[in-house]
Amino acid sequence: MSKEFNAISKYFSYLLRHRPNSIGLSMDENGWVSIDELVQKTVDFKLSRDIVAVVVETNDKQRFSISENGAFIRANQGHSVGVHLGLKPIDPPEFLLHGTAKRFIRAIRNEGLKKMQRHHVHLSDSQAVARSVGARYGKPIFLQVAAKSMHNNGFIFYRSVNNVWLVESVPIEYIEEV
Repeated sequence: MSKEFNAISKYFSYLLRHRPNSIGLSMDENGWVSIDELVQKTVDFKLSRDIVAVVVETNDKQRFSISENGAFIRANQGHSVGVHLGLKPIDPPEFLLHGTAKRFIRAIRNEGLKKMQRHHVHLSDSQAVARSVGARYGKPIFLQVAAKSMHNNGFIFYRSVNNVWLVESVPIEYIEEV
């Protein structure tokens, strides 16, 4: 992905996950925003429908989706604004991973994993993805989450269209440092 497309992807994440109102975008309850409105109201980049499509298709983490009719775009997860993504509960594998930075481990040991300003805690079944996420914040650490045990004890898991596992929280008794 080119540097410009990477910058546009980060901009889309900011708008579609956290601050659609920063440029006056109208977002529906499911997180969808009109691509035409996004193109029209964006002043930081010269956008077109084609550029939006390329950014969505080439995003390495597949953070965005375009609606079936091609008129709307949304982030697949990670929202701090209120949206309903329409995800269905799904049985998780026995273990999932959470990548974090070493500097956060004390708080996690005390409180478990919390969603903070997002809708869910993000987990992965991929060590590479967990490493990538953890490295964004400092020296990465892997945490193994006993997802199947959590599920058996009533925790509800979801999986986004880009394969991110989502859960409300992870209590410390289900977490093991790897």
